[in-house]
Amino acid sequence: MDAEGHENFREFVENRSTALLRTAVLLNGGDRHAAEDLLQNALIKAAGRWHRIDEPEAYVRQILYRQQVNRWRLKWPRRELSVPETPESPAHHSADDGPGAADLRIVMRAALARLTARQRSVLVLRYFEDLPEADVARLLGCSVGTVRSTTHRSLARLRSLAPELAALGPADAEQQPSRDFSPVEVRP
Repeated sequence: MDAEGHENFREFVENRSTALLRTAVLLNGGDRHAAEDLLQNALIKAAGRWHRIDEPEAYVRQILYRQQVNRWRLKWPRRELSVPETPESPAHHSADDGPGAADLRIVMRAALARLTARQRSVLVLRYFEDLPEADVARLLGCSVGTVRSTTHRSLARLRSLAPELAALGPADAEQQPSRDFSPVEVRP
């Protein structure tokens, strides 16, 4: 890598590593140490091809997803590392985050950690990264139908693991119009 490429790579890492680390933490179910390893490996792979990369962030994110998929495709089960849950640093949150938003993040992170790696990967790609089903299927190397069924099962499992998420959600979710189809008397 030449001096200009080295400087560009350093600036990319400096500017985007926080956002990439957040994605890696979600992919690893809240395990920050595994997320740091995942991101570090992705950055090493990207550094080797830096002069050929057109869209660096998309390239590094794709490496993150593929590495995570490779981890849960291993034939032997891995033991999970239990670490105490630490609160997120306040620098990552906007000023309008209230205590309810912090509770929601804590509950969500704990619930995501209890899902399988595949379920967590699908949910992170679909809802955190806001990718369409076709892109998720392409990244994970499966069919769109598999993404849909995994999403459905993952959300159902998430609801059963953390029913308190419904109580922490936005208040307007409870104020949806009712579907009362009882007969109504109409007068001319």
